[in-house]
Amino acid sequence: MKTNYWIIVASKDHVKDAVLQGIAQTCHGKAAPLKRMRKDDYIIYYSGKQTISKPEKCHEFTALGKVVDDEIYQHHVSDDFCPSRRNIDFLECEDLSILPLINDLQFIQNKKNGVTLSVLEFLK
Repeated sequence: MKTNYWIIVASKDHVKDAVLQGIAQTCHGKAAPLKRMRKDDYIIYYSGKQTISKPEKCHEFTALGKVVDDEIYQHHVSDDFCPSRRNIDFLECEDLSILPLINDLQFIQNKKNGVTLSVLEFLK
């Protein structure tokens, strides 16, 4: 089976927390995007913002990891929030600005507004 590469969009503060926990979580905890991933696929986190509730921009790739297994599980955060997650083995890497890379990234169709990525992109 071929290896796929996925981009998950999340604020940088959420990404750093996910890295510490060794997990991926998408679309406010929805399972559907996680079900598309397979063991040994790679994920790249892209952060358009520094913090989810603040306007400060980031525009960086903020984490890179490998999907550990084929298990999706729910994690109880609060009585009304039980997001789906996957286990990820994150690689040690530095944050990287997307801005100088936009013209070379084939999956970005609109180069002018290229820093607006979908929540989950599949890299071909």
